[in-house]
Amino acid sequence: MEQNYILSTDNSCDFESDYYSKNNLPCVCLTYVVDDVTYGSNGNELSPKEFYNKVREGAMPITQQANPETMKDFFEPYLKDGKDILHIAFSSGLSGTYQSVCIAADEMMEKYPERKIIVIDGLCASAGQGLLLTESLDRYNKGMSMQELANWVEENKLKIVHDVVAHDLFHLQRGGRVSKAAAIVGTALGIKPMIYLNDEGKLIPYAKVRGKKTAFKQMADRLAKNIDFEKSTNIYICHSDAEDEAKELAEMVKEKTGKAVTKIVYIGSVIGSHTGCGTVAVFYFSKNRDVPNM
Repeated sequence: MEQNYILSTDNSCDFESDYYSKNNLPCVCLTYVVDDVTYGSNGNELSPKEFYNKVREGAMPITQQANPETMKDFFEPYLKDGKDILHIAFSSGLSGTYQSVCIAADEMMEKYPERKIIVIDGLCASAGQGLLLTESLDRYNKGMSMQELANWVEENKLKIVHDVVAHDLFHLQRGGRVSKAAAIVGTALGIKPMIYLNDEGKLIPYAKVRGKKTAFKQMADRLAKNIDFEKSTNIYICHSDAEDEAKELAEMVKEKTGKAVTKIVYIGSVIGSHTGCGTVAVFYFSKNRDVPNM
């Protein structure tokens, strides 16, 4: 059924670009700079392989949040068409985009006082934001009203677990996230930082393990214990050019739960700018997403 509002988001969901067009889902593209070239807008984009090859060669991409002018231009055609807007934004704990969206929404509602824009701080990232979007889109397509859907998102966004294992300590070191000494020693010992997204939408290290196989086993065990299949049967995995390892984790998850992973996708260039290569993460609904534990 046709709704009197649109559901929109940004490309931090890390879904394939045609996902948005196939689902008639308006999506604003956040941009990034590599070697002084801006990508992510006007069709100028690197493929995942091209992007991660540049990162492996030592490039340090710079990400750019959406600004209020960009967001006003994004919103206005739908408002002119008589549609209200429910927008799910990239976590405010990782980007200033949410604030830009709020500024734009306030200004556009002044210009179009008969229209309403609800902006939600998704407090999710990558395929975790994508999982929130998938569940929201399903309810949107079933006719849930804008306020009902906004309430559902607010009630459930902090139940999506983001369990992440990082790989490239030298990329994290170049980005100022670990010391050079820690990068050298950690790499020599095969140390992999484990990271989760907290309720403020920030990425927080919670453990260090020796090797990815150990990390994957812990991630699969945690998922099997904590996943809430009543809330959603979807399990997503994403990776920064580590597809074989992502499939390895997916197999472990299936062995533990009997449930196949729904989707495996690349970590997009915006988030991949900060993770570097080799990161693997799993996303699912749980009762809560407090500090990961067994």
